[in-house]
Amino acid sequence: MKTTTLLSLALAGVAGAGSLDFVEAPALTPLTGDADAFSGLIRPMTNPTLFDLAVPRTQLHFIAMHHQFPNQLNLAGGGQIDFGGDLQLYALQFEYALTERLSIVAMKDGYVDFNPDNTAVFSEEEGSANIGGGLKYAFIYDPANAFAASVSAMFEFPWGSDEVFQGDGDGNINLTLQTVKAWDALQFAAGTGIQIPLDDDFSTQGFLSAHLSYEVHPWFIPLVELNWFYVFDEGAGNAAFSSQAGGVVPVVAPSEGADLLNWGAGSSEDYVTLGVGFRSKLNDNFSLGFCYEFALSDEEDNITKDRFTLDAVYKF
Repeated sequence: MKTTTLLSLALAGVAGAGSLDFVEAPALTPLTGDADAFSGLIRPMTNPTLFDLAVPRTQLHFIAMHHQFPNQLNLAGGGQIDFGGDLQLYALQFEYALTERLSIVAMKDGYVDFNPDNTAVFSEEEGSANIGGGLKYAFIYDPANAFAASVSAMFEFPWGSDEVFQGDGDGNINLTLQTVKAWDALQFAAGTGIQIPLDDDFSTQGFLSAHLSYEVHPWFIPLVELNWFYVFDEGAGNAAFSSQAGGVVPVVAPSEGADLLNWGAGSSEDYVTLGVGFRSKLNDNFSLGFCYEFALSDEEDNITKDRFTLDAVYKF
């Protein structure tokens, strides 16, 4: 499925929300000094498997992603290879708040459709993503000042499909720190973390993400997000994921797979992206979001030409 499919999903989501009680168009009001101060916060859109809202909630988060690859990739040993094509991801994240400070989070799952242009080397495949989940705890929960900070500990099980660069290794431990602060209609959030593989063949990766949004109107909340992915400890660069390119991708890849992949690459080029978009609160519980993301670093040194993300969040 391509970008038009995501736009169709967006229209279907809006149409499907017709039975919901939509918010009217009230004037913006300052955040209050009680727990409702957190009710208007919105979830980040980019880096969705790692960058989370600091405040625990009970919610469902549907993601539809159209990720386009650069036409060419630099190889770790020099030279280039034709690549191109795209990847579609459909996922449903889940969070259940046990208390106002503690929640269970399921951050990674989904269905992947991989469509490379260079079918002489890669093959068109479909399959499941790895499964990841754990706990999130807000060690600062201050609604009076509309500020929260939390830590998350998650485990990513290698239960995905080899055909779409999942399911190899012994899994990852993901440790993240996230904060959020609101000033009336303005929201700032940040997150950082580390992915620690239990298999030495795979890379130890880190990330730093930031989000800024302003609620012009409940139906129009423009946002901008920045992500920086880096590698603390390179993988072994050994052959893996034999269903694609004979397993040589980790050997020749110039960088890691950031928020979606860990293929144990022996090289470690940094990877920076910028996302711009908006979120619409259709009522107090249901919102839709759209974001366009592109690489700021050399796209031929990473796997991103650009990315379109459509999501829907239902709080209950």
